[in-house]
Amino acid sequence: MTKPNRPVLLIIDMINDFQFDYGPILAEQANHISHKIYTLKRKIKNSSGSVIYINDHYQLWQADYQKIAKKCKNNLSEKIIQKLYPEDDDYFLIKPKHSAFYGTALNTLLFHLQCSELYITGVAGNICVLFTANDAYMREYQLFIPQDCIASNTSDDNTYALRMMENVLKANTQPSDQISFS
Repeated sequence: MTKPNRPVLLIIDMINDFQFDYGPILAEQANHISHKIYTLKRKIKNSSGSVIYINDHYQLWQADYQKIAKKCKNNLSEKIIQKLYPEDDDYFLIKPKHSAFYGTALNTLLFHLQCSELYITGVAGNICVLFTANDAYMREYQLFIPQDCIASNTSDDNTYALRMMENVLKANTQPSDQISFS
């Protein structure tokens, strides 16, 4: 029996207040990539795929994207949140630490969704995206991390993270406009 191959898009920490060191810089980059992530989200949904938001909890400890978005909304984040606001059929999980797999139901949800292709996007590329990709690789998911859909505090950090994910984790890091679904 062939394993179904349903694409799943992870959107990591894009509902964010950006109130930390490098926050304004990361917010500017997140705003730029939000358009690419939105386009990829549409492609995946049109291919019968699913979208899962994985987000920091901001001390609310509730997987309620409306409450988290309201708490995070400010001048730095408003455009990003508006562009990527979760839809009713999207999934939303909170994470206690950097990896989207640590302390969450993500792996069980991916199994339920019959996922083998995992598309990872969001911020910060060199922390939460990288740690999530590492955990996904150890669980033998086929990884796609479009280079134009992640952002880090600095371009050097982003380049390093992409190189690690491509060379060590065997991720496909081609730009999102080169991704197609059959």
